[in-house]
Amino acid sequence: MRLHRLLVPAIVLLAACSGPTSRSEAQPPPLAQPTRAAPSDALNMKASFAPVVRRAAPAVVNISAKRVVRQQVDPFWQMFGMGVPPSRVEGSLGSGVIVRADGIIITNNHVIQGGQEITVALSDRREFPAKVLLVDPRGDLAVLKIDVGSERLPVMPIDDSDEAQVGDLVLAIGDPFGVGQTVTNGIISALNRAADPQGGPMTYIQTDAAINPGNSGGALVDMDGDLIGVNSFIVSRSGGSAGVGFAIPAAMVRRVVEAAAGGGHVLVRSWLGARTQPVTPDIARSLGLDTPQGALVADIWPGGPAERAGLKSGDIILSVNGRPAADPAAVSFAVGAARPGEVLKLGVRRGAGLMTASLRAETPPNRPARDDWQVEGRNPFQGATVVNVSPAVADEIGVDPFLARGVLVLNISRGFAMNAGLRPGDVVRRVNGREIGTVADLRAALSAPAPAWQVTILRGDREITANFRT
Repeated sequence: MRLHRLLVPAIVLLAACSGPTSRSEAQPPPLAQPTRAAPSDALNMKASFAPVVRRAAPAVVNISAKRVVRQQVDPFWQMFGMGVPPSRVEGSLGSGVIVRADGIIITNNHVIQGGQEITVALSDRREFPAKVLLVDPRGDLAVLKIDVGSERLPVMPIDDSDEAQVGDLVLAIGDPFGVGQTVTNGIISALNRAADPQGGPMTYIQTDAAINPGNSGGALVDMDGDLIGVNSFIVSRSGGSAGVGFAIPAAMVRRVVEAAAGGGHVLVRSWLGARTQPVTPDIARSLGLDTPQGALVADIWPGGPAERAGLKSGDIILSVNGRPAADPAAVSFAVGAARPGEVLKLGVRRGAGLMTASLRAETPPNRPARDDWQVEGRNPFQGATVVNVSPAVADEIGVDPFLARGVLVLNISRGFAMNAGLRPGDVVRRVNGREIGTVADLRAALSAPAPAWQVTILRGDREITANFRT
């Protein structure tokens, strides 16, 4: 049976906090707890995780999001003026983690996506309406804010050591199946695990700590009680935990929180300025490499960070800041999680030799300017909004700027474009044999009426040519 990636919505109903900053003044003081220590080695497994849980659990919250969905009715009844589409309220439930004492909370984007009313329930069962500060759909992260006045909430520190190793003990805190707060333990099974080995923006921490439907947005916690990841999805044949769960690493969580706290509404990742591809076994043999790992530089963006760092086509990036880079996804994530201005040390193989390149992280440039245009008139693009493709636009949309140079279809409204089958993400290459490099080129190509149109677009990695009459 084929493996399925299952996003895991969750509820978190937490036990009462033990710290005085996380409970109301009317609550009694905490009961004395027996002295315990977290297990430090395999021979000490009779010890307890309770100290770690007491520190971490008060910062985990429950998140509920409600949205109103209008339902379709039978067109027959609409013909007679009957049947205003009824609406129903749908909800999603998940977890979140308080990362700043003034009420800033991190969670998964899919937990709150489309939510019109978002409520956060603290561990002492108080509820607060939340507003969305930032969403990062590509990374499946969202930042919320609740207003708690001058109160200081319990916080789970975001791990900044970047020292997690395969085999480290971890805890997963969440609310699977709505049974109440659940804490499971396991180990880190893998680091830099790529969902898209071709170089997508994310790599994940893989863990065997049980993560079941209902854990989304929950915390993956190390033995210091620090947040090392936000639980996001599982791979399972049955839909239940099979010991293959994935969490978004703290490095990306930290960048998203910093962007939101600084007033940003979207996360703009730093970029490499190069197109890379996996080192396959065949490529490794042809280059005389012992193992097929790293990211092969296939193309360099003129004037970009990679070019200024001295990288060349044919180089293989083997590590970033001393950490091995197994594939392009690992390189993309490491660079994307870096703050603009931060200098990264890249371990590079060039020919038979090894070298170190210093790459200064920076956000992708918005050149050429977007030049948004909603197309009108009798032509195949009527109703489409198009923009010039720049590295910044490519990052926003999630397309490859090296392949998508030209004019990008941003969205489609009612019009001929929708009927013609154009889709957001298509790149316009040619119109009636005329090369299209900018929105200005497309304006010129569509300025004169024509009885027939031949249009060539790039969709993914395929060029498609079609003929239309308008």
